[in-house]
Amino acid sequence: MKQKLIAFYRSVGGEAIRYVIIGGCTTLVNFGVFTVMMRLMGFESMARGVTIANAVSIVLSILFAYVANKLFVFRSHCPNFKALCAECAGFFCGRGLAMLLELVGVELLVNRWKMDATVGKLIMQVFVIVSNYFFSKFLVFRKKKKTEEAPKE
Repeated sequence: MKQKLIAFYRSVGGEAIRYVIIGGCTTLVNFGVFTVMMRLMGFESMARGVTIANAVSIVLSILFAYVANKLFVFRSHCPNFKALCAECAGFFCGRGLAMLLELVGVELLVNRWKMDATVGKLIMQVFVIVSNYFFSKFLVFRKKKKTEEAPKE
């Protein structure tokens, strides 16, 4: 039993560390794209510049997160294009659900329960990061059993 716990810790521990590192890189992509669009491309002078820059930075950071999580964190391999599309769609759906969780959570914490906005946002970020990890690990990038990988006849 002890050996199984140690093996589990080693497998998940390394994966969790990679997830945190990729998460930090994803955050840098998000803020980097946003900053470049706002400051260098002149979006801050546009009427809807903040919204456009934010939307583009979120989409690009989610794309980066998908590729980085697929290749470096969960080391996922798809047998065909259909499986790749399904995996990608699942990742984006999971991130969409996490975004809704964050929106609702911040709304409740800040506007209903009068918590400081930064504190409320930070609390919800913990829930979002944890939910994204478990959604990715157990639904999107889950390890397929041998029977699931075999083509149906």
